[in-house]
Amino acid sequence: MDITLIYFDFPFWRAEVSRIALFMGGIEFYDRRIDSEEFQRVKSNGCLDDGTLIPFGQLPVLVVNGVSVAQTGGIARFCGKLADLYPKNDDLLAAKIDQFIDFQTDIYSLILFSGKDVSEKQKLLNREELVARELKTKLKMLEDNLSDSGSWSVGSNMSIADLALWRNMGWLVSGTIDGIPKNVLNEFQKIKGICSFVDEHPEVVEWMSRTYPKNYPRGSFE
Repeated sequence: MDITLIYFDFPFWRAEVSRIALFMGGIEFYDRRIDSEEFQRVKSNGCLDDGTLIPFGQLPVLVVNGVSVAQTGGIARFCGKLADLYPKNDDLLAAKIDQFIDFQTDIYSLILFSGKDVSEKQKLLNREELVARELKTKLKMLEDNLSDSGSWSVGSNMSIADLALWRNMGWLVSGTIDGIPKNVLNEFQKIKGICSFVDEHPEVVEWMSRTYPKNYPRGSFE
């Protein structure tokens, strides 16, 4: 199987969940990273400079045997199945994993739109309010719905839901989002616990050592 995963050259959760799943599964793939200039051309042309189709003009995109597939969730599920990090024959377990991946999009969108089309001062005010209210509510919902197993989001095994949670929460506590404090997860012990388990997983550590810039602000889950 010929697999290419296309995204920008940074470890954001939308691509990392699939990149790391493939890596953990020992699945060979081309980790193709494009720059913002080429992406601007994608918006006009609907494809990369070499003609690779980018459905919907968004990234990430997975290309399997020449066929382009879009959307984070669909790509993550495909890669998760290949890597045994997503069930092939348990529809209920799959749905429970899906809900946590989709919830990461909810949190990301909440933060993104709080800073859209406003001044820097207003963005900070919006996000201070966000942290105290909507974001806290979302994080509590996430905390309350995580497994009581103490290790993973769903059941007793690691899944793509854990990779998505870890990387998105790592972004949240990285200190790089204006108005979001590094200690925003302090009262959410289940979230922090899962993130710590992923953060210390040997294959995840190896992936980070190979691909993350040394000064990349990963965030801490202590």
